[in-house]
Amino acid sequence: MILPDFKGFPRSGRIIGIDWGAARTGVAVSDASREFLFVRPQIVVKNPSDIPAKIVDIATAEQAVGIIIGLPLRGDGTESDTTARVRDCAAAVEKLTEIPIAFIDESYSSTTAQDDMGRVRRGDIKTKLDSESARVILENAIAMMRRAQ
Repeated sequence: MILPDFKGFPRSGRIIGIDWGAARTGVAVSDASREFLFVRPQIVVKNPSDIPAKIVDIATAEQAVGIIIGLPLRGDGTESDTTARVRDCAAAVEKLTEIPIAFIDESYSSTTAQDDMGRVRRGDIKTKLDSESARVILENAIAMMRRAQ
């Protein structure tokens, strides 16, 4: 189920962070206490319709109790065509699993992730940035959940 906010989201257990991309989707996971976050290999597909099943496979393998998906919004907070594609992906994930899903604004997650990565080779940016962005998305969501308690 897609939740409107974090109020109904599980308070404990592993959660997955997703930075959706049509070609590369970043993935990060927390430990059960949500104290530690780990990047996972990005999902690389030729057909974006394959992404939802791969997200569910990862969530199942990680024994996740929730999925956080970064929502790309414009600078003024409005939605774009990409936002609609992310929402469509989440709706497809929802059809494949009972794991609750929540969105969080992903503004500046890639910039923050790149800053956190420091100086890296150009090739590493392509292979690692999306999952580092997913880590930032997950980190922000966990911080919001803690403040709401």
